[in-house]
Amino acid sequence: MPSSINEVVFSKPSGRPTALVQFAGSLIFLGLYIHSWIEGNADSSNWLLIMIVGSALAGIAESLPENRRQTAGALRLAAILVLLYLIAAMIFTPETIIR
Repeated sequence: MPSSINEVVFSKPSGRPTALVQFAGSLIFLGLYIHSWIEGNADSSNWLLIMIVGSALAGIAESLPENRRQTAGALRLAAILVLLYLIAAMIFTPETIIR
């Protein structure tokens, strides 16, 4: 099992198409957060900030050159941990996510 995780997380960055999808997702989440902020509901949509950070980290990891496998892997791990934090927060303290 560790070898398959190592192969997936520390593989070569996928390149621009995947990075553009990740960055587009990050921009969509940012747009949703700005819309919530304008409407006055920014407190109830703090989870969008976590989604912005997670998808931006993944996008940065995929946009790196191919010889930066370890840096891309570290950024992917950071993105995974950020998104796992969101899942853990929804399970253990849902009142901080859903208001």
